[in-house]
Amino acid sequence: MEANLKEIVLNNSNEIVKMWLEEIERNRKHDYTSTISDELFESTNREFVNVIFSSLEKEGLTNDIEGFAERLINLGWPLSYLTDGMQAFRRVTINYILSQSNKVDTTYFSTVLSKVDEWVDPIINQLVNEYSGSWENIVSLQKVALQELSAPLIPVMENITVMPLIGTIDTERAKLIMENLLDGVIKHHAEVVLIDITGVPVVDTMVAHHIIQAAEAVRLVGSTCILVGIRPEIAQTIVNLGIDLSKFPTKSSLKKGFESALELTNRKIVGIENTNKDIEELVDSLDRE
Repeated sequence: MEANLKEIVLNNSNEIVKMWLEEIERNRKHDYTSTISDELFESTNREFVNVIFSSLEKEGLTNDIEGFAERLINLGWPLSYLTDGMQAFRRVTINYILSQSNKVDTTYFSTVLSKVDEWVDPIINQLVNEYSGSWENIVSLQKVALQELSAPLIPVMENITVMPLIGTIDTERAKLIMENLLDGVIKHHAEVVLIDITGVPVVDTMVAHHIIQAAEAVRLVGSTCILVGIRPEIAQTIVNLGIDLSKFPTKSSLKKGFESALELTNRKIVGIENTNKDIEELVDSLDRE
């Protein structure tokens, strides 16, 4: 009986695919896929149904499911596309098998339902597992990328680096800030590090504690840390909370902090007028020769 039912499905795959595509198209008007181009929607549906029949024929032993699930994630399609599509395939397959029999009694109907469930459920489970696994992997990679961007250390001049911070600072991010600071100071041979908190919306006791720890760690490896971007409201909050930032320099803007960093590294900004005058004198001396 089971072999005969599967043979009916496989031998009449074209008819079943046609019925499945028609049902998917009808449902399209009421879901998110209505905004997807016809060409992409049709090609993805064709690939989907090929994966279904390939898995059905090979009894689930196929790598096509993994590749298809990953493709859907890259397209940004939700998991419901897979589950809704499989439920539609279940309904279409059952209806087609029943339509091929002249006599449908309770036993036959129950057998058809049971066998189709045995084919469809494992495919659904594998699709969901592959989709979830691929999604978790992508999220993990994105998390790593975001962490790297959340605490960047940028060398702007020899011996001077800047760490711009944007957004809230929690314990996990504070740990990353500490690691990046220490690694960057050693890597870039930084004498001065500017921590810019212009983009940090709130500086409370916990945030200040993390920043102080980072600055102290930088000092222990032989560099100086300057905290810049302290807005008036942030300064008032720090004073009201009784936070002591006297152990390292603070500046209201990145510009002022950079000027201090130049002084600490025995450099200064030279006015362009003096430079032009020196060049003119050099040219005049060459002319006289």
